[in-house]
Amino acid sequence: MKADNKTNTEFEIKESRLAYPYAVWATIFIVIPLILVVYYSFTRKTDDGGVLFTLANYRDVFDPLFFKVFVRSFVISGLATIACIIIGYPVAYIISRMSPSKSANLIILFILPMWMNFLLRTYAWIAILGKNGLLNSVLAFFGVHPNSILYTSSAVLLGMVYNFLPFMVLPIYTSLQKMDKDLINAAKDLGASGFTVFKKVVFPLSIPGVMSGITMVFMPCVTTFAISRLLGGGKTMLVGDLIEQQFTTVGDWNFGSSLSIVMMIIILVSMAIMNKVDKDGSEGGDYYI
Repeated sequence: MKADNKTNTEFEIKESRLAYPYAVWATIFIVIPLILVVYYSFTRKTDDGGVLFTLANYRDVFDPLFFKVFVRSFVISGLATIACIIIGYPVAYIISRMSPSKSANLIILFILPMWMNFLLRTYAWIAILGKNGLLNSVLAFFGVHPNSILYTSSAVLLGMVYNFLPFMVLPIYTSLQKMDKDLINAAKDLGASGFTVFKKVVFPLSIPGVMSGITMVFMPCVTTFAISRLLGGGKTMLVGDLIEQQFTTVGDWNFGSSLSIVMMIIILVSMAIMNKVDKDGSEGGDYYI
């Protein structure tokens, strides 16, 4: 017995040593940069070159002008997330009901565009949505001559849905695949219709996948700046654009850091809420059956 305990202790020591490189990596690339961002967010340079600790950076975040940027970011990101759910859930449900070979091939088709560079995928939509782009050319063939939606909020929304839709489909598909099929068969044997089975069994048990998808889509949407820069043409300013602008163009690292900290807090709170809802949904799944 003592020999087993000694072996387990030695194994645990070896495991802890294997974690040392990760701890060093996390300290250098996560902890130290985060400390620097927090430091910059609470400081400002004085006229004589000194450093002043202040909360003025955070007061500026809630200026009405910047607050509108936050509201716009959350509205567009929320709409993109809802669109991904509306499109992604039926797609994931259909794929999950196919044979393993067919479903695997379709999932690969969803993953395949993600192997391409993010900026290249977004640039492609400029050629599609432009005034003389593919979309307008197809519509003109049918006698419709609409204005180009490029450099509008609609183009930004479309770019978000296109780029982040796989992040909604994959977790929902995984959740549906792991579902116990005996529960569905039992509901059908008890006389439940197809809609009732979906409402009472399938959807409640797939809620963890939906919540994971919402988190994986909403968070990058609300912090992105490449999509709004390329497809919005600088006309649709989002929080990601504002932060990027402060660091690269304006040079106000202090205000940019305070924006980053506020966004990080909002994201952490949102993730905590999602995890709480996800946990409650998982615990309550059997209750619906």
